[in-house]
Amino acid sequence: MAVQRMDHVGIVVADMEAAVDFFAELGLERQGRGSVEGELVDRIIGLEGVRTDLVFMRTPDGHGQVELVKYHSPPHEGGEDHAPANTLGLRHITFAVDDIEDVVARLKARGFELVGDLVSYESSYKLCYVRGPAGVVVELAEKID
Repeated sequence: MAVQRMDHVGIVVADMEAAVDFFAELGLERQGRGSVEGELVDRIIGLEGVRTDLVFMRTPDGHGQVELVKYHSPPHEGGEDHAPANTLGLRHITFAVDDIEDVVARLKARGFELVGDLVSYESSYKLCYVRGPAGVVVELAEKID
């Protein structure tokens, strides 16, 4: 078997502190902060003059990570911060939560809004999408017992 596990999801952000605050509010824990640059990074990423800051945030169970990346160079060229859910490519990441109403209320208090509505889906889950920093969409899922 080639894949051993999924290690992390990388998210490029413009405002690192806002992104860290958003994911911390969801319950993720900061694991480390650093910066990368240089020829090897340029070769891996396929860009020239890469200089970034990064923060790893880990889920409370210790199995999932989000890597937040802020590029200082090269400059960003375009992109859509509010792409709809049916846009091709990676569109959202999902976190299981214990109390979805509480999480949504805390995120709204920080200025984040739902993409659609919070719904009970076929008596199995309460689900909603929240748009976070850099337009990233996070799906919240609470199992209905």
